[in-house]
Amino acid sequence: MAHQPSSTAENAMHKSHGINVNEVTRVEGHGNIVINIKKGRIEELRLEIIESPRFFEAMLRGRRYDEAHHIMSRICGICAVSHTSASLKAIESAMGITISPQAMLLRKLAFCGETLQSHMLHLYFLVLPDFFGEGSIVPLMKSHRDMAAMGLGLKNLANEICAVVGGRHVHPISLVPGGVTHAPKRDELEKLRDRLAGSFKQLDRTLGLFSSFPVPEFRKDREFISLKARKGYAFYDGSPFSSKKDSIRPETYAKKIKEYAVPHSAAKHARTSRGTFMVGALARVNNNYSRLAPSAKKAAGRLGLKPLSTNPFMNNHAQIIECFHATEEAIGMITALLLTGPKPEGIGKPKGFGTGIGLVEAPRGTLYHEYAITKDGLVEKANCIIPTAQNLRSIEDDLRHYVPTILDRPKKEITAAVETLVRAYDPCISCATHIMNVKFV
Repeated sequence: MAHQPSSTAENAMHKSHGINVNEVTRVEGHGNIVINIKKGRIEELRLEIIESPRFFEAMLRGRRYDEAHHIMSRICGICAVSHTSASLKAIESAMGITISPQAMLLRKLAFCGETLQSHMLHLYFLVLPDFFGEGSIVPLMKSHRDMAAMGLGLKNLANEICAVVGGRHVHPISLVPGGVTHAPKRDELEKLRDRLAGSFKQLDRTLGLFSSFPVPEFRKDREFISLKARKGYAFYDGSPFSSKKDSIRPETYAKKIKEYAVPHSAAKHARTSRGTFMVGALARVNNNYSRLAPSAKKAAGRLGLKPLSTNPFMNNHAQIIECFHATEEAIGMITALLLTGPKPEGIGKPKGFGTGIGLVEAPRGTLYHEYAITKDGLVEKANCIIPTAQNLRSIEDDLRHYVPTILDRPKKEITAAVETLVRAYDPCISCATHIMNVKFV
């Protein structure tokens, strides 16, 4: 009589699967997942980034310094404010340009808007269909009309913040080297403040919705890197900080965060001396938990997220927490702007030239822009490190450890679980694939 497996774990040890997901859906950009399992062992695992390199650093060479931020915002239509902001900070650092307190407030307000719109896009339009077994948000617009409408409404509000401050919903035009060229009208800011205050009801419902879905039990020790500032929750300001209690000086980031090419990807991977690390909302919440706004800390308690959370699926919950924080922060910034009265002002002028570094926390993690600018005001060279490129190694490592724990499931369920894990990172593959080592002759 044939021996019968004594447990599902024993049975899983003999499983063989070939999992090939061509064009992972509901992520920004194009990528494939290839996993070959033979007798319960992973023989091959790749997250293939198949999108063509876009050479944005090359596009900057020889362009005027005041054109750079407009070009670099086109790296992404979702985090255009982040790329604009990192670009502006690099330019201003290189050329000794200072901006006014009002300009700083407006830039940070636009940043809150982008964080909210990006997180809502990910949570409602990319993640939510997984929990209902649907391929997209479209069927949910009929079966769960109110829920889908709520997601659309929250994203619309966030887009309006970017439009009021930046001059349009995508690719801001009022944010320039030296400041901001447009001061929002008082009534525009008042309407935004009132709408933001009213949005906490929808955020509460969003939290309740996502807390009702099960979170896979998967934890893996890792290093988390994000910006950390002397005060406040670091989105726009700060220096890189590691959960391993290391600080990373901005001027030496390239020595700490090493990029390297892999044969199956058009985007580089990254590592530190410790190996794999993760960036993004979960990294920020882990490293800056004590700096969260009161409403965000309350949300974290309701979601059961405490530092140090090492479950990558909790990145979705961390994004919800950040939505509470960004909303509360935005209301405070608008209140400060209204107290002083938004007014047109001058733009800071260049005082020199050289090399500058701009760091911000894009929705998907720490974003680095570094430019060398000549005395003629032209960009001589540029280097950027994108959040998703920093996360690609972490995603692959997680898949390598997660897949063996679910081998007792049918192949269809394994495939869905694998896609869900990749999606939890909120990867922006299009951003990542411009990273190449370009030599000019």
